[in-house]
Order: sequence, then C-alpha cells, then structure tokens
Amino acid sequence: MKIFSLAMVTLLLAAVCTESWGKSFRSSYSSCCYKNMFIRREINTSLIRSYQETPPNCSRRAIIVELKKGKKFCVDPAEGWFQQYLQGKKLSNTST
Repeated sequence: MKIFSLAMVTLLLAAVCTESWGKSFRSSYSSCCYKNMFIRREINTSLIRSYQETPPNCSRRAIIVELKKGKKFCVDPAEGWFQQYLQGKKLSNTST
C-alpha cells in the first residue's frame, strides 16, 4: 500500500509540474508574431495604448501594438511610421 501511495503522489506531482510548464510555454508561444500576422498599413498613433517587443525565442522580431480599444496587432519594428512614433515618445519623455 505504501508503494502505491508513493506512486500516486509522484504521478500527481509530475502532472502539476507538467501543467505549469505547459502554460508558460503556451503563453510565450502565443506572444510571437508570424509572417501572416503582420499588419501592413500604418496605425494612427493616437490610437496606441501600449506596445511591447516579442520575446527573443520567437522566430521573427516584432512589436505587438495594443490599441486603446484592446485590439492587438503585430508590427515590423523597422516600419517608418513606427520608428517616428518611437521618436515622438522619446521626445515627450525627455521633455517631462
């Protein structure tokens, strides 16, 4: 009976560890941008709430832009309009 209990506890711990690892893997996987996910048109910068870089383990370098209404888009960080947006943010941060 002790061996059975030990085996059950071991299986339960393994399941808990696997589940928590799986969640972190899925969350980093879902925060990546892939070729068909990029928006090609310029976003009105007054609509942008926030932005963040994708994690380094993603296959493509990208910026995830969140709009004030909650929608998120993948943007190429080299896009001219986005670079201008960043410059504007830097200027406003240094003047405050």
